[in-house]
Amino acid sequence: MNDSVRLKGDFFQKSSSGKPGSAQLPAGESVITQHLIDLKGNIKTLIEFWRDNRVLKSGVIVSAYYREVVAKSNRIGALLLDASGDPSDYIIGAKFTDDDTNPKHIITYNVSLAALEESVRRLDVCARILTRDFSGEINKETLMAINAGQISLDTSELAKSNFAKVIVDAFYVERFDLDQSAETIEQAGIVSVYDIGENTQELLQRLGLDVANRSFLGKTTFYATEAQFNLLKSKAPYLISMSVSDLADYKLTDEEQPISSKPLTIPQPGIEPTVGVIDTVFDGDVYFSDWVEDHDLVATDIPGVNSPHGTEVTSIIVDGPSFNPSLDDGCGRFKVRHFGVTRGGVTSSFTILKAIKEIVSTNTDIKVWNLSLGSPREVNRNFISPEAAVLDELENQYDVIFVIAGTNKGRQKPVPEIIGAPADSVNSLVVNAVDSSGKIVGYARRGPVLSFFSKPDVSCFGGDDKHPLRACTAIGEASVIGTSFAAPWITRKMAFLINVMGFSREVAKAYIIDAAIGWQKDGQDSRFLGFGVVPTDIKQVLQSQNDEIRFVLTGLSASYDTYNYNIPVPITDDKFPYLAKATLCYFPGCSRNQGVDYTNTELDLHFGRLSSNSLKSINDNKQGEKGHYDLNEENVRKNFRKWDNIKHIGEELKPNARARKKYDQPLWGISLKTKQRMSNVPRERIPFGIVVTLKNIYGDNKIEEFKQNCRLRGWLVNDINVENQIQVNAEAETDIHWD
Repeated sequence: MNDSVRLKGDFFQKSSSGKPGSAQLPAGESVITQHLIDLKGNIKTLIEFWRDNRVLKSGVIVSAYYREVVAKSNRIGALLLDASGDPSDYIIGAKFTDDDTNPKHIITYNVSLAALEESVRRLDVCARILTRDFSGEINKETLMAINAGQISLDTSELAKSNFAKVIVDAFYVERFDLDQSAETIEQAGIVSVYDIGENTQELLQRLGLDVANRSFLGKTTFYATEAQFNLLKSKAPYLISMSVSDLADYKLTDEEQPISSKPLTIPQPGIEPTVGVIDTVFDGDVYFSDWVEDHDLVATDIPGVNSPHGTEVTSIIVDGPSFNPSLDDGCGRFKVRHFGVTRGGVTSSFTILKAIKEIVSTNTDIKVWNLSLGSPREVNRNFISPEAAVLDELENQYDVIFVIAGTNKGRQKPVPEIIGAPADSVNSLVVNAVDSSGKIVGYARRGPVLSFFSKPDVSCFGGDDKHPLRACTAIGEASVIGTSFAAPWITRKMAFLINVMGFSREVAKAYIIDAAIGWQKDGQDSRFLGFGVVPTDIKQVLQSQNDEIRFVLTGLSASYDTYNYNIPVPITDDKFPYLAKATLCYFPGCSRNQGVDYTNTELDLHFGRLSSNSLKSINDNKQGEKGHYDLNEENVRKNFRKWDNIKHIGEELKPNARARKKYDQPLWGISLKTKQRMSNVPRERIPFGIVVTLKNIYGDNKIEEFKQNCRLRGWLVNDINVENQIQVNAEAETDIHWD
């Protein structure tokens, strides 16, 4: 096995040189006068509605129903907008239509009444021009001729550029309407209203709702009783951005049975890393109690019997290999700071969320958190759950990572279910379960979330009927099954990579995901498995085969293009005899009020050989290249995972694999193209981690040649050796054992 290599060098930053051209229609498409008239009628109806409903002080709300999943560059540029500002500044929400086979964007805007009136005027002018000068229809070629000045517009009522923008807006928008919530809640719920720039509490008071400060989870999200929600829905349904019932029945395990066992012992803790666990309350009558710092946050007057779930989860993190020897991961033992936030069963999500925010903000020394609580209720396809949004916010704020169970499906429900909160957390590492042969288990639930983001991320053994896992409780060992007990094994690996090996969370996450992805497609369903099954042994995560070169890169994206074109992949017979794969992980800021457009920043990964004037990415990614600015949004999301915070590109190992041509530059390169979704959100300086693996198709071991070439080209090269790092920790009295 070859050790991984850490390459330290500079990534260079370059601003975008591309400038948006004039508005254009797609090839073969056109706009007719009647469609402009129909859109004008939509807006006039909305104007009449808002003149009669003056609840809002800051403009009005209107939704554009687009004809497809629409790219930022093809969203409204001349309609609904005031004279100044970026069009994205007016967006307050986004969702998809209910058709899974042909999803379309519904984007909600907060604009002035004057902007609606101006939109009516512009549509009227454009409709008259089309009828008078173009026989009621305009196509791509005609609009191009107008933009180029080859055809003159005989009007002083509208600038040529705005005429083109209105035509293109009209092409992409099917209709304008007022999207109103159809959601219901039971007993009580967590409700979000659109962020329209007003004080939410004052806005609710004008509608007759008195919501106390303590009931707010954020600026626009609050706890509401069933009566309050119904009142809001009857008076202003157009204000409701999203809502979910508050009471979640945290059914924690699929099966659990006490089993006989021999007594276990454990030495006293030393300076082992500490992992955070948020779960049901901890039972201190266990053999490993000295390894756990217990914080019981459940009020003593709350009735119920304590579930052993939290104790069992913590037992695996502290000492799991001792009672599951076949699953020994080589990561040693970990201390746990355990926070009991529920006894189990029906619990208020709002109360748990408040507790989690307080826990993480006051325990910033902990970088890896395990959360194996999960709701049986499916997440909504159009907005992130409040639980997931809070976790993503905390990860962005405190440089931490949550490892989350993928939630279980009960035996009484044979139909596959979409995962439950908080397993829709985009930045967290979500873990599903497999059986002992690596196959999907019957209790597994599936993704994606927000109709797009891949969840779960990875899978791990979680026990099955024939081969359950073992966990420890105060009465001895127990036979357990569930995603709750798969997640702690990945938590152990993340804690080892971050706290022992010294990696950033970005690199650690990239290592875990990259290790789950093989060179051959196995045909298993990624909706259940994510990127794949993570190897048990931490060595298999960090090391590669003798015919492979695995290296890790880190950097900071601070401009449009973050790049390094100086990777000296070994050459044989003037060719590159390698297959390649690369995994990129980063943690973008997220905006729950943007609905399905949840992540604020996109890092677009390009990796491959260099020619004289370009980088030939191994997945033929053309995004951002000259002549490829108007790629279909749905296709680039599907093929290149645009807006996803995990990017993996890789090639499949086939019997007829051939060496690659070497261009005039004998090097490979990496480029990250950064895009911001909203102009009114400050540009993020985003740390990233990339794990790259190269496989020699001839079976040659070229790792030493690669390291030598890298040193000659100015890279600082460090071997990532597990045994050496464990020895360093052993000398510091860290109790980590390596067999």
